[in-house]
Order: sequence, then C-alpha cells, then structure tokens
Amino acid sequence: MPVVNRIAAYADEMQGWRRHLHAHPELGFDCHETAGFVAARLREFGVDEIHEGIAQTGIVAIIEGRGAGPVTGLRADMDALPIAEATGAAHASTNPGKMHACGHDGHTTMLLGAAKYLAETRNFSGRVALIFQPAEENGGGAGVMCAEGIMDRFGIDSVYALHNVPGLAEGQVLTTPGPIMAAVDSFEIHIAGVGGHGAMPHETADPIPAAIAMAQAMPTIVSRNNYALDDLVISVTQMHAGTVDNVIPSTAFINGTVRSFDPVVQDMVERRMGEIVAGHAAAFGVTARLDYIRGYPATINDPDATRFAASVAAEVVGADKVDAQAGREMGAEDFAYMLAERPGAYLFLGAGPGAGLHHPEYDFNDAISPLGASLFARLVETAQPAA
Repeated sequence: MPVVNRIAAYADEMQGWRRHLHAHPELGFDCHETAGFVAARLREFGVDEIHEGIAQTGIVAIIEGRGAGPVTGLRADMDALPIAEATGAAHASTNPGKMHACGHDGHTTMLLGAAKYLAETRNFSGRVALIFQPAEENGGGAGVMCAEGIMDRFGIDSVYALHNVPGLAEGQVLTTPGPIMAAVDSFEIHIAGVGGHGAMPHETADPIPAAIAMAQAMPTIVSRNNYALDDLVISVTQMHAGTVDNVIPSTAFINGTVRSFDPVVQDMVERRMGEIVAGHAAAFGVTARLDYIRGYPATINDPDATRFAASVAAEVVGADKVDAQAGREMGAEDFAYMLAERPGAYLFLGAGPGAGLHHPEYDFNDAISPLGASLFARLVETAQPAA
C-alpha cells in the first residue's frame, strides 16, 4: 500500500502547517506557541483527549479506535536550534537566532497529518497516543515526559518515531534492530595555573602546555584503552586560554563529546579521563578539575518492533526502499528514554538532496510529509486492526 490517498490530499494543508512552524521556531522547553498551534489543530481534528503542559510544553493527545485493543505511541519533537537561518525562504524564521535546522517542524507536521487521518477514519482498535515533545535538542524532553509518567498514565504499549535525513534518497527508510544511535556524554576540564609575563615563563605555572597535553592524550583512550570492536568516539571540540600575546594566562578550558553504546565503556572513559587529567596536572604543576556529564543513553530499537515497522514501511514506500539492517550511528537522540520504557523503533526517512541537519541553509522537504504521516498511520492500523 503506497501513501494513504486521504493523507496525500492533505499535502497542501500540511505544507502550510509546516511552514508556519518553520517561521516561528522555539527552543528547548519553551515551545509555548508551537504547542498552542498543535493543540489548536488537534481540536479541529476532533481527537478525544488533549493533555497539555507535560514537560512544560509537551502534549499527549488520545484518539479512540473501534473496540478494545492496545495503545500505540507516536512521537514527534517540536523544538528548534539556536542557529541564524540562511535559507532566504519566504517562510524563514521570524525569530532571530532561532531556526528549525533539524526538521522538527516537519516531524510535528507528519504527526499532525497522521492525527487528522486517524481521527477521521478510526480504522483501528484500541487507542493511539500522539506525543508532541519539547526539548529534544537540549534538555532531554523525552526523559522528562517519561519521568512525568506518560507511559503508565496513558497505557502506552509500544512507541515509534521518525527522523528525516537530507542526502538520503527521498522516501528511503533506514532502521536497525538493537542499538541505532549512541549514548552522548560531555566533558569539561578546568585548568588553573599561575599566570604571568610572557617573557618570564619560569615564574608561572603555564596551563596551556597542560591543556595541549590533555587534549592530545584523549584520543589514546579510544586507541589504547577500548576494545576495537566497541564503538567509541571522543572529540575535543573547544579549547580556550589567554587573551593577549605577551601574557601567560592563569586558566585554560577544554570541552568535548563522548559517544558510545555500552555503560561499561562510559565508565571506563570517565575513569581514564580522570586519570589523564590528574596525571598531566601533576606533571605540569597546575591543578585541574574534570566534569564528566552523562547525557542521553543509547537509542535501542526492539528487534520485533523494528521488523514490524520495517514491514509497514515497505508497504508505504516500497520494499526496495527499506533497509532494515542499516546499522548504527554515533549521533544521539532522547527518544532513547521512551524506548527504555516501552518496545518500539526509531526510523530514518530520506528527504532527498539538500543542506545537512543543523546547517543554516537546511529546510525540510515538504514532499515527504505525506510519506511520514502515512507511515505513522499505517503503524497503528496494521498493529491494531479494527474489530
């Protein structure tokens, strides 16, 4: 079964929703206007329940099917990024320094399209829980919604999410059983020495050589402390020290990211970083503090749910466009918290050519909205056939 005809008929309307959302981006948990727009559309569709204010601005909406049955959760993220938009589009951001550079405007639109169709047809048993989530990019909104009890409160049995992928052929679907995206941690190293005149380094405890040595040592954790088949990335992404050419500073700062899949690996990395920082601080006569911050856990697809979702995707986009063994990647996603509580799957949907995610020239491809909405809807109809 290709794109649902009824949803295809919504294409222009969905484009209008998406471009409105694109023009009014909001960050983190501060998605008040976005949530208001979503709630207004859901009321127009005639969904049975709308629960607002979850995780500050999140929404869970319920649509009742025909007869008793399970509850499928469908999730879309709503937040944008702190990026100045450079698309030049007529629907470009009207909020300076904020833009939908990751396609969450499109994800929200796809779930709204599915909601309109499911509320109109109700060709399923049980219920569907539509989850509109804030703060995916920063803040872990999915974790907050789970901590506030949405899975038990709404009796959700399984949960699914989609993410667009620019550069992947339009309409192609990728997923994989088990881990699909990495856990993400960050680290900060604060180094304190003794500053002084650049011409008299012997009178100082220079933090810069210490910082350089620490940063150079971090990749050795990957190459010399980690089993080669256990995926691990450590990237130093910031180093700051000094202000002028003739003054040795008193402090230096290092920041970076760690991506992994195994909590044992995370523990090892944190331990080794602590040893490296302490050892180099002693060697260079400075003091240093490591702040290791655990972030989103690994996103782990349930194997049975993944096979099911891939089979539904094959009906919507064609079996030749579905790769259900696509392998995992080192990006991260807070949908991990929902998959930790319920079986389900995370899928990637190709958006065709265009600027990459988190790029100031990125714009969601409206042509894939009916595809994503159809996939969401068919997940429910296939898992929960009407009595």
